[in-house]
Amino acid sequence: MKFRTLATVLVVAALCVMRAQEKSVTVTGYVLDSACAFIKNLKKPVSADCALACAKAGSPLVILADDGTIYWPISRAMPATGENLRLMKFAGQRVIASGKVFQRSGSRALVIEKIEAAPASK
Repeated sequence: MKFRTLATVLVVAALCVMRAQEKSVTVTGYVLDSACAFIKNLKKPVSADCALACAKAGSPLVILADDGTIYWPISRAMPATGENLRLMKFAGQRVIASGKVFQRSGSRALVIEKIEAAPASK
C-alpha cells in the first residue's frame, strides 16, 4: 500500500513538473518555410506562393515571430503528426497564434491551440 501511495505521489509530481515547463503564449509573425528562415535569413516570406511551394515539397512551415524568434509548430498527439497541412492556408501570411510553448536547447516549439490571420497593417 505504501508503494502504491508513493508511486501516485511521484506520478503527480512528474506531471506537475511537465506542466510547469509549458507556458502559454501568443505569437504574431509570418508563416514561412523553415529553410528560408534559416538559409536566407528572411524577415518575412518572399511570397505566399513560394512558402506554399516549399511546404508542398516537404519543408516544414514555421512561425517567424515579429521579434525574430522561430517557433516550430508541433503536435501534442502521440504519435506526433506534422502541422504543415494545418498551416498551408496561412503560408506566406502574418498570423496570430496562441498555444503552449516548449523550449529546449535554444529551440522553441509551439502546440497551436488557436491560429488566425493577423489584421492587415495600416
